[in-house]
Amino acid sequence: MSAISPAPDTVDLDAVRSVAGPVHRAVATVIEGKDDAVDVAVTVLLAEGHLLVEDVPGVGKTMLAKALARAIDCRVSRVQFTPDLLPSDITGVSVYNQDSRSFEFRRGAIFANVVVGDEINRASPKTQSALLESMEERQVTVDGQTYPLPRPFLVMATQNPIEMEGTYPLPEAQRDRFMARISMGYPSAAAETTMLETHGAVSPLEGLSAVTTAADVQQQIENIRGLHISPALRQYVVDLMAASRSHRMLRLGASPRAGLQLLRAARAHAALAGRDHVLPEDVQSIAVPVLAHRVLPTGEASLAHRGTADIVRDLVERTAVPSGR
Repeated sequence: MSAISPAPDTVDLDAVRSVAGPVHRAVATVIEGKDDAVDVAVTVLLAEGHLLVEDVPGVGKTMLAKALARAIDCRVSRVQFTPDLLPSDITGVSVYNQDSRSFEFRRGAIFANVVVGDEINRASPKTQSALLESMEERQVTVDGQTYPLPRPFLVMATQNPIEMEGTYPLPEAQRDRFMARISMGYPSAAAETTMLETHGAVSPLEGLSAVTTAADVQQQIENIRGLHISPALRQYVVDLMAASRSHRMLRLGASPRAGLQLLRAARAHAALAGRDHVLPEDVQSIAVPVLAHRVLPTGEASLAHRGTADIVRDLVERTAVPSGR
């Protein structure tokens, strides 16, 4: 793995740490004992992606999203997804103004730097699809007019497992637009005891204040884009994508968008680790959160109780790292 060597310094790593460190610490004060989940959330933020948090009710999904939003001094909107929510509630709608005798566009909840979508899979597929353009192109088109969204732009959505009552499974196109998916899991006994002692009296979000600004976050997003990725490492990502499309346990492999987002996440992961170049270990560390929700298992895999996370780990272990610069 040492065959893939770095290029000269092109990224201000101190500036990245000055933004990422305070955000991570602020969120960690609210989310007890879930450093891995916080790590992925901050990585997605600096990679300018979108985050899907999936787990059973009551384990802190919405708390994580709200904590990350509060740590940044920016425009934040909250959308509670329900079966009667309309696409125009999210994107906005043109309203006729009798005084000016013209239509005026009233912006919806999507016009914010951080959009917290609670229980996204309780909305109808039609409403879910309202997010497709905004998440991919960072713009909204209504009545033939296109409106750009503010930067940075991050959608953090929570969803309950599809086995829960009253949920609609997210379509593949929607899942593919989320850079990463994480599960919170139940807290450890010690973390749950601490939570009962501290969270029972007052909400931890009340004491959380912004530690950075939207402009600073956007600056570091641009900064990280200069991180070096060698041709051999790009080939490694291509090989991973190809392996997913031919794996006997998968009926749908990773898309080209998945490869692009894996590289963006790997850049942010490397910068957070204090390196100005991406290593195979960066790709491997972030592969499960980035790829597992994008692939579909075969019936054979389901019968064998092989989850997509296990299959992605198998892909990472079996795919050789190319040598070269």
